[in-house]
This record gives sequence, structure tokens and C-alpha cells, in this order.
Amino acid sequence: MSLSPLLGLPAHRRDRLLSALRNGVVAPPYRVVALRSALGGGEGAEEACDALEALNASGLAPAAVALALEAADGGLRSVDRPELVWSGPEVPGVHARDTRRVFEELVDGAQRSIWVSAYAFYDGPRAFKRIAGRMDAAPSLQVTLLLNIQRRANDTSAPAELVKRFADRFWNKDWPGERRPAVVYDPRSLEPAGAEGVLHAKALVVDDKAAFVTSANLTEAAFDRNLELGVLSRDRTLATGLARHFRILIDQERLLPLPSE
Repeated sequence: MSLSPLLGLPAHRRDRLLSALRNGVVAPPYRVVALRSALGGGEGAEEACDALEALNASGLAPAAVALALEAADGGLRSVDRPELVWSGPEVPGVHARDTRRVFEELVDGAQRSIWVSAYAFYDGPRAFKRIAGRMDAAPSLQVTLLLNIQRRANDTSAPAELVKRFADRFWNKDWPGERRPAVVYDPRSLEPAGAEGVLHAKALVVDDKAAFVTSANLTEAAFDRNLELGVLSRDRTLATGLARHFRILIDQERLLPLPSE
């Protein structure tokens, strides 16, 4: 009798399983089809079904399984175990979160603050729609975007002109919301002699409680098609440290504010 296959499920699927066990959606005799539906996907359903059947054979009713799973799950969450987050082809037997779903869930749950760092975005209204909608719905939410401004090949414009062009396009075409976020950029990318460095970090920090660090940019391809890898952590020390690092870069003027007009 072991809970290991159940505890091996990602946290969001363990939550769904707990709910299904409590409300009777999943009950003996356990079936893989029912578990796939309850878990919101097929990964891990067969192993979970075998484990539940073994627990049932030992005399544990669904309510008792739920209690045992909840207790063990609490121990796992107390150590804030990070979760892998992928974009691209699904791999059978591998439990991982989906990049788009994680990004949207974190943004939708934000109450106080959102930090987003991205090297590239395409189709601004679509890329920023979720964040803008959350800002409009939560008036006290503070959002800071860290974005890269690129000097294109053979463009000899002064750095100030490149920033002005980017700001005009961003506020007039890319940003879809009523409220505006704070936007900062790395001025080193605009050096006339060539970029000394660029803002290449891709990360999302919400409420100083959750941090999602990923290889994915804010693009449809990165969220849905490319093979991208990230890590989601709910370790408050890590999330707070990441947000603090961003704040220090801004305070020390290593990152500069994008003009609002």
C-alpha cells in the first residue's frame, strides 16, 4: 500500500484528485477513464488507478485515502517543491505543467504585484491581454514590465530616438489595457557601437509568493509550440529575492523607465 504514485502527481492534479475523492466523482471500482477526467489529463492516470485499487484492497475507503493524501500533500507543500513547466510536445509518463496555463493561472490570481521580464514579444495586444485584463479588474494591482529594446542592424539612430519609437509603438499599439503598467528597459542594448548587454531574462513573479522562471518569451510560439523549459516555485524566499533584485536594478538606474508618452 503506497501513496507514492498519487504524491508524484503535480500539485494541481493532486488537488483535483482530492476533490474527486471527496465528492464521489472517483470511487471504487477505480477506472482509468474516470481518473483521466478527474485529473484533467491522462498523464499519471494509470499509475494512480493502480495505487487506488491497491489502497482499496487494503480496506481504505475514498474518504480515508483523501485524508491520507491531504496529510502527505501538506508535508510536500511545506517544503515548496518546485515544478517543471514545459512548452512543446507532451511526453507520456512525464508529469509537467504547461507554460501557457501556468502563466495565465499566476496572472489571474495576482492580488498585489506582478513582475514580468521578457526578452521578446510579438503581437502586443495578445501578449499583454491577460495582464492588462487583470490590472483593469484589480485596481490596486501594481505591474512592472521589464522589456528589451533592440537596436536593429544598420540603424544608427540615437538611443533616445530608439526609446521614443519603442514607447510610441508600445503605448499606442502594443498595450491593450486602460491602466498602464510601469515599464523599464536596459539601456546597454542601445549603445551605438553595439549592445554591451541585453535584457534576456524571462520570468514572472506574483505577489512576492510565486516565481516562474522560463526560457519562453511572450509569444504564441513559445507558449504553445516551441520546446521551452521553466520552473515554477512557490518558495517565498526565492520569489521575494527575485523581485528585490529587479527593484535594486531599477533603484540603481541599471534599468530605466520607459517614457509614458
